[in-house]
Amino acid sequence: MGRMEQEHVEVGVGPVSFDEVVAVVRGGAGVRLAPDALTAIDRARGIVEELAASPTPTYGVSTGFGALATRHIAPELRTQLQRSLVRSHAAGSGPEVEREVVRGLMLLRLSTLATGHTGVRRETAELLAGLLTHGITPVVHEYGSLGCSGDLAPLAHCALALMGEGQVRDADGNLVPVADALAAAGLKPVELAEKEGLALINGTDGMLGMLVLAITDLRRLLRTVDIAAAMSVEAQLGTDRVFAPELQALRPHPGQADAAANLVALLADSGVVASHRGPDCNRVQDAYSLRCSPQVHGAARDTVEYAATVAGRELASAIDNPVVVDGRLESNGNFHGAPVAYVLDFLAIAAADVASISERRTDRFLDKARNHGLPPFLADDPGVDSGHMIAQYTQAAIVSEMKRLANPASVDSIPSSAMQEDHVSMGWSAARKLRRSVDGLTRVVAIEVLTAARALDLRAPLEPAPATSAVVRLLRDAGIAGPGPDRHLSPEIEQAFQLVHSGAVLDAAQSVIGDLR
Repeated sequence: MGRMEQEHVEVGVGPVSFDEVVAVVRGGAGVRLAPDALTAIDRARGIVEELAASPTPTYGVSTGFGALATRHIAPELRTQLQRSLVRSHAAGSGPEVEREVVRGLMLLRLSTLATGHTGVRRETAELLAGLLTHGITPVVHEYGSLGCSGDLAPLAHCALALMGEGQVRDADGNLVPVADALAAAGLKPVELAEKEGLALINGTDGMLGMLVLAITDLRRLLRTVDIAAAMSVEAQLGTDRVFAPELQALRPHPGQADAAANLVALLADSGVVASHRGPDCNRVQDAYSLRCSPQVHGAARDTVEYAATVAGRELASAIDNPVVVDGRLESNGNFHGAPVAYVLDFLAIAAADVASISERRTDRFLDKARNHGLPPFLADDPGVDSGHMIAQYTQAAIVSEMKRLANPASVDSIPSSAMQEDHVSMGWSAARKLRRSVDGLTRVVAIEVLTAARALDLRAPLEPAPATSAVVRLLRDAGIAGPGPDRHLSPEIEQAFQLVHSGAVLDAAQSVIGDLR
């Protein structure tokens, strides 16, 4: 198993954990190979070298690749074969992808190399670890992966850097030739030997890394959206009785139970809720966007946890073709990204629906006919002021985009490599659009929090619950003013976004009532 040791993650034969992935790709932790990994790497390399010396052609060692696999490559051409493979496959195009995504690519490829099933040399694996430790990040482009035979083009750009070719970002983010970055770090490029080119590019590491990061973000966001929903229920004079545990037990989905328990805890001791709890209240039922929050948020939670199960299995996998197993080299289809692609698409669906219900709760604040005594659009002087009218437009635009992003990428397939690779997963594309969806959900939730906080202020002198009060206070302490004449709204939305994205909103509520589920 990998384990954190000070500022390094040690990568062994077993899988790295979610926390270790995040520590390396976002926290900048360095990486080193464990002794068991080095032993496994050396053992597999010995098998590859035996096959390389044999007169019998072996795919990936002494043949061409893909549709060109029928050609036997003479020993004197095999170094050129590896160089040619990496250079030709480093064919990405478009904008650079994010640093954390590239570090994820590299770490998860290293994790597979460490299993001893790929046949690389230890110096090649150690150089990959060295790039991660020194913060050297190859330039990888948006387009180039079909998610089958792995994330070929993105990984090839990383492999190119190991050869000392191409451009990278150094630890300070400067774009420099890789040769200069390696020299500055005291590292030397490698000349790839038999099988190493394939071993460096034939994995699902890009889509998997993005899946792990999305799950990490969504786990935080789905607790934060419970906070936003509680603030909306409270400020719209809704009831907390529908969230009672005995009602949730009638439909025993675990995510639903957790979301409802969070809402109960967040609304505890609310003066606003207590103000209309008596026999004079003529509200029979709240709207679905309030009453059904646990059902929608809970379904999304359960989807995230299913995706986490798939991600855990993939983290425990050795993805390469061919692979060293039981002393021989065998072709296989484990590089196909379907298992990862499906859940990436599934998460985009869940994110879009959670954003949709959040936007509906926000919209109710702004309609005089539905907001139970609040001013239209929460405006200071309606007609002169527009209040949060256009903040909801921004939400609506994002939600509409997220619905388009929820269309699955994994149902598409475009044949490649002269029909040898005639069915592909499009998992990289599914991962790229999920990243946009997670960003969109963060912004939608931030606008709900911002709007609900304004509405709670307008309910004064009624006192909100201690937990929701803490969130309102966080916004005010951050410089986001309460109700008043119209102000430039975009900076306030961005500030609320940062507070949600950083986890500050979640921390504020939890500082009062303890950890949410």
